[in-house]
Amino acid sequence: MRIRLGHLAAAAMLFVVEVVIALFVRDGFVRPYLGDVLATAMVYCAVRGATPLGRAGAAACALALGVVIELGQALNVLDHAGLGGSRVARVVFGGVFDLKDLACYAVGVGLAVLIDRHWRSCSSAAG
Repeated sequence: MRIRLGHLAAAAMLFVVEVVIALFVRDGFVRPYLGDVLATAMVYCAVRGATPLGRAGAAACALALGVVIELGQALNVLDHAGLGGSRVARVVFGGVFDLKDLACYAVGVGLAVLIDRHWRSCSSAAG
């Protein structure tokens, strides 16, 4: 299996941005919406970097994970698992189902795919 270091580096950078947002941003746009966009972009990059999946497969995985997490929120999975009071679990998995989050996940995956495609075409043209 070939590791894609560029994708893993992008995932790591997005992870750092997500941690900064989670720890220091308290607003009505960056944390709830931009954070969700970046989260699925981060997952996409991690999947592309660590697996042999192409763009479509990585996009499907990232979007599926977002949908599963959102459904888990709708079903109160954290509460049922005894993690409802865990701040870390709430930050990582969220606490409230919101259809707008699903749209943010789709935007994040779409942007990641577009950037990935552009990045690939630029590196192919240079090489």
